[in-house]
Amino acid sequence: MRHLRRVCVPAAALLLLAAGCGLTSGSPMVDDVEPGSIGRGRPLEGASLTVTSKEFTEQLILGAIMGIAFEAAGADVLDRTGIQGSIGAREAVKSGDADGMYEYTGTAWITYQGNSDPITDPQKQWEAVRKADLENGLTWLPKAALNNTYALAMNRSNFEKYGTKTLSDVAALAKKDPGAVTLCVESEFANRADGLPGMEKAYGMDVPAKNITQMDTGIIYTQAAKGSCTYGEVFTTDGRIKSMDLVVMEDDKKFFPNYNVAPEINTKTLKEWPAIAEVLDPITKKLDNTVAQELNAKVDVDGEDPHQVALDWLVKEGFVKEG
Repeated sequence: MRHLRRVCVPAAALLLLAAGCGLTSGSPMVDDVEPGSIGRGRPLEGASLTVTSKEFTEQLILGAIMGIAFEAAGADVLDRTGIQGSIGAREAVKSGDADGMYEYTGTAWITYQGNSDPITDPQKQWEAVRKADLENGLTWLPKAALNNTYALAMNRSNFEKYGTKTLSDVAALAKKDPGAVTLCVESEFANRADGLPGMEKAYGMDVPAKNITQMDTGIIYTQAAKGSCTYGEVFTTDGRIKSMDLVVMEDDKKFFPNYNVAPEINTKTLKEWPAIAEVLDPITKKLDNTVAQELNAKVDVDGEDPHQVALDWLVKEGFVKEG
């Protein structure tokens, strides 16, 4: 999935990695913001903090949210969001080239920390990730409900026709009426152990190969919305789910890994500026899949700027005030 596959070409040294992934670029954040419900007393006054993110929409928004929150709390903020690949952004925080980012627990657990089996309980996975990364000079603050993982979704018409609400329902439908279950999926999802093969095994689902069509991510949403395939593989926080009125099937057996988002902060920075935790915690608690879908749609569907979307949301929620 996108948290995993967007990586830079392996570099021989961190210097090359930094050059290849753009860690040396960046510009100051200059938002005219004041404390709202967060940042009162400006506890980060005097801090110079650098925020980073990966390059896809959700990450750009989350990076801006973190940076603007730091600004409201009094910090000078350098914006290094939009780094290509997971590795570049993480290495920036790990090395101290950046001070923080929003990262996904599943990406850390599986990709960075090298575990093959996800932990099904979201809190326990966060705890395991946090414990392991303390040795890497990284501190994970409390996670959000926002969980950007795999799912199957269908259009409203097919939902009313077949009435499936869970993946167990889809498996039952496949047995009862094999022709009814057609899938549009990415080639990666079709071949990953934590994708289609594993899902079919976990749910006892047997979908004939002729009923499975592989295609690019963006086309999947369009085809599912048209009903060209009954179910499309989606990411649970994608804005197109809401804008195209797709219905997401519940993963009732908790098969798919958890990709909960949480602030990942350089430990030295956090020790110097412990107020970072109290600034970010209320914001993180507000982030869930519904919020993510709405914010992502403003960028991917409506064409708005990710930074402006982040600022507007923080103001709307009362976290910050515009000066």
